Amino acid sequence: MTPLIPLTRDLVLIGGGHAHALLLRRWGMNPLPGVRLTLIDPGPLTAYSGMLPGFVAGHYDAATPQIDLVRLARFAGARLILGRASHLDPVAGEVTVGDRRVGFDAASLDIGVTSEMPGLPGFAEHGVPAKPLGRLARDWAVFRAGEGPARVAVIGGGVAGAELVMAAAHGLRHREARVTLIEKDRVLGAVSDSARALVLERMERLGIEVIEGAGVARVAADRVTLDDGRKVVSDFSIGAAGARPQGWLAQSGLVLTEGFVEIGPTLQSSAPQVFATGDCAHMEFDPRPKAGVYAVRQAPVLFDNLRAALSGGRMRDYRPQKDYLKLVSLGGKSAMAEKWGRAVAHPALWLWKDRIDRRFMQKLSDLPEMGNARLPDPVAEGVREALGDKPMCGGCGAKVGRGALREALAGLPAQSRADVVALPGDDAGLIVTGGARQVISTDHLRAMVEDPDLMTRIAAIHALGDIWAMAARPQAATVSLILPRMSAEMQRRTMAEIMRAAREVLDAAGAHLLGGHSSLGSELTVGFTVTGLCEREPVTLGGARPGAALILTKPIGSGTIMAAEMARSAPGPVVARAWEAMVQPQGRASEILAGAQAMTDVTGFGLAGHLSGICEASGCGAELRVAEVPLMEGALELAEAGTRSTLFADNMAGAGAVVIGAGGARTDLMFDPQTAGGLLAAVDAADAERLLAELRAAGYPAALVGQMVEEPGLRLV
Repeated sequence: MTPLIPLTRDLVLIGGGHAHALLLRRWGMNPLPGVRLTLIDPGPLTAYSGMLPGFVAGHYDAATPQIDLVRLARFAGARLILGRASHLDPVAGEVTVGDRRVGFDAASLDIGVTSEMPGLPGFAEHGVPAKPLGRLARDWAVFRAGEGPARVAVIGGGVAGAELVMAAAHGLRHREARVTLIEKDRVLGAVSDSARALVLERMERLGIEVIEGAGVARVAADRVTLDDGRKVVSDFSIGAAGARPQGWLAQSGLVLTEGFVEIGPTLQSSAPQVFATGDCAHMEFDPRPKAGVYAVRQAPVLFDNLRAALSGGRMRDYRPQKDYLKLVSLGGKSAMAEKWGRAVAHPALWLWKDRIDRRFMQKLSDLPEMGNARLPDPVAEGVREALGDKPMCGGCGAKVGRGALREALAGLPAQSRADVVALPGDDAGLIVTGGARQVISTDHLRAMVEDPDLMTRIAAIHALGDIWAMAARPQAATVSLILPRMSAEMQRRTMAEIMRAAREVLDAAGAHLLGGHSSLGSELTVGFTVTGLCEREPVTLGGARPGAALILTKPIGSGTIMAAEMARSAPGPVVARAWEAMVQPQGRASEILAGAQAMTDVTGFGLAGHLSGICEASGCGAELRVAEVPLMEGALELAEAGTRSTLFADNMAGAGAVVIGAGGARTDLMFDPQTAGGLLAAVDAADAERLLAELRAAGYPAALVGQMVEEPGLRLV
């Protein structure tokens, strides 16, 4: 048997820039055993700068220039931390993300640059920076889709500003557009005279007003005021001037040049374990202008040298080219090529640029299938069937099926203690001591995300669901952990992240974390045993009466989305929003629904399975209005594409006598296993609208999804 290789080194990539995106692809194809790879970036998508002018011009849709970091991280086996880095401590080997510290043995910076524009009066409120690219991509899509006259100002007349202003003029030709380029010095002062003349001629043909030698004094919602008092009408002001390094680098202790991280030929900074690439880096050994072509060509050297730094290997030098071919979009499907001071424009050059850009994006989206480890031959009968044709889901998708669980529980002897009350069908038990009513439950989850902080938050919310479902107040908790086999230092780092996350969730819920137990195993598993106190009799599965309305506090679909994420078929933003839904606590919802006739949390057995449990315990039936059940964004599309959790079939079989009206993907989602799902409550019909309004006011996307009925069984209508 191949030994399990322990994790011994942490590699942290800070920023999802072009070099890091390419590195993730290479890492997925050739990882270094023993290294835990982490990517930190503010969002699940990062924009590819080469295609952004084409998007502004209308040549590409919003998705085309976006690099999906969630998919890339899954391919590379990396944990993804969605957050903005704010500090780097090379001595301690830590990067700060929010109020969280992430340890590293080697780190790499690819965070690009930011803009000086926010320092301009009014820009923060009314302007849109060209970098970082994400906000411009989002806001422009909304603006371009509007109607009526369009007035745009681009501040900054470098190559980036010139491309954007021409793209804006072309993209708004369906509207009565007035587009202005403002430059405090000379437009395109850094390019050759022939290239400048060619671009200015193209701007004139597009009707762009060019203002040179004028600084900007203020930006307002409908105008840009210049230093000399002139006013330029603008409803959409883009800041493409004053690119500067990220300010937090100044406190890193790294040697900087004008705020940029100084690097040598091996791409190492003054701290040998910290590398930097792309626009945030300054090549002290051979200075070059900021351009994406250098980041792309640095990627293979960065990949090799990070591996060498973590394995004791030999590094190699990066040698930048003296000049490079500049392809500049000219608004329409035409481009200019410039090198060695010569420039030419032609539609064929845009086709060439488009082909280069699409090839780059295809490399990061059409990721190769690396294949699973081959089974030995022979194997016992049933092994291949048990493994199936896809990886086992994590979270509640990895639970034992309801049928097997019922059979096991049915064989248990009846409890005999007077102070312990078993509640048939409920996940929590009731302990009565000196008149105090305490509920207790335990739950653990096989990790479905690589980030132990996020996984801990999901697991804690999930475990507390049983307490909240009984309208109890969380009291205390212990944690049970299985960590992947790793070095002592990595154990320390990981345990610190997990315990901090657990404390935050439990403290917010009003529960005290007492401690717990940990061990090493093959993969991360996080569990909690939780207790809660009931001021009155707990709300259970039994007690629902015909005519009661059914309220659901969270949308469903997490099992399908997480199964798709494992297969790299779920869009990054869909996954990120599912994570956000899963970590939403249900404490306030539990308080609002405390007077419910019956209540449960919707978890592994799916909405239909848990509603069937209420029906069985209450001795009546229910109608579930499938069309009114809220779904997580993207879940229906993934289900229609055929994605199913590994627990789906068991949930269909274990839900009991379910009468299904119209079938289809939406109906199938009623059997989708949920992790850290919402509360499902049967409430008096007369109170339903009031409770629904209170839940929505408290921030829950709650909905009325059905009603209890006389006839036993569950009907999906």
